[in-house]
Amino acid sequence: MVTRNDIQIRDPFIFVVPETGTYYLFGTTDKNPWNQKGEGFDAYRSQDLESWEGPFRVFTPEPGFWGTHDFWAPEVHFFANRYYLLATFTSPSHTRGTQILVSDAILGPYLPVVNQAITPKAWECLDGTLHVDAKGRPWMVFCHEWVQANDGEIWAMQLDNELTHGVGEPLLLFKASEANWTRSLLRRDGSGLKDAHVTDGPFLYRQSDGKLTMLWSSLGEKGYAMGCAVSDNGLVTGPWRQIQQPLIDGDGGHGMVFCDLQGDLQVTYHTPNKTPFERFVFHQVHESPDGLVITTE
Repeated sequence: MVTRNDIQIRDPFIFVVPETGTYYLFGTTDKNPWNQKGEGFDAYRSQDLESWEGPFRVFTPEPGFWGTHDFWAPEVHFFANRYYLLATFTSPSHTRGTQILVSDAILGPYLPVVNQAITPKAWECLDGTLHVDAKGRPWMVFCHEWVQANDGEIWAMQLDNELTHGVGEPLLLFKASEANWTRSLLRRDGSGLKDAHVTDGPFLYRQSDGKLTMLWSSLGEKGYAMGCAVSDNGLVTGPWRQIQQPLIDGDGGHGMVFCDLQGDLQVTYHTPNKTPFERFVFHQVHESPDGLVITTE
């Protein structure tokens, strides 16, 4: 067993199984995930969110797998009676993109649904998340990365029921600069202009009032940060309005929301945003008309 503070992890994702009283933790677990050859993804298992069994290797690339570097941000969803893992990969011969893998068991092993990213081939993309709408249709919500788009974007793309490809054209939901808590940074084009904005880590949560809340991350005045956007009509296509104060503003982000075994709503994210010191933390949150709010004791 290891404690929560022993686990170096970025982009934490917690899957709860109430029937067995078990939490499963997924995330970026390579010791150096930056421009290095990827090793795979590990997971952990717990009954109290503090002591964890593991690591369990849930994905190791097989020969011929297209992704070679930057194994980032795995998250697991149960859909159509199978477990699907969405994660980001890149390679010297391929733009960065989100791949979907599948397994019949939550701890894998996970294998590609198809051996290619599902995000648009010519785009630099990352952090795809799965959303199932009120009609049962699967969507991927993902980032068109700022290194290519400059003003980072978040898009939605409907998927086929086997999660093998997109259905129709992707739809732009919003750009990072629409939230006034984001900080601009230098473009990557050598122009010297300081008007780029980051988008990272979208995650969608359906509130009890029917509104759809999206957590997403960027750079704020105090470093890495995470804010909320709200679709008041409950549709993934929006329109989305930005909540103008970030949910997390102190060197932490790329989070998600889960309901713990006591029935409380929790947000988890990694902090600090510096390798190898990243750890996952969690805080109780509650719903509001303007998305999620940290619950103060």
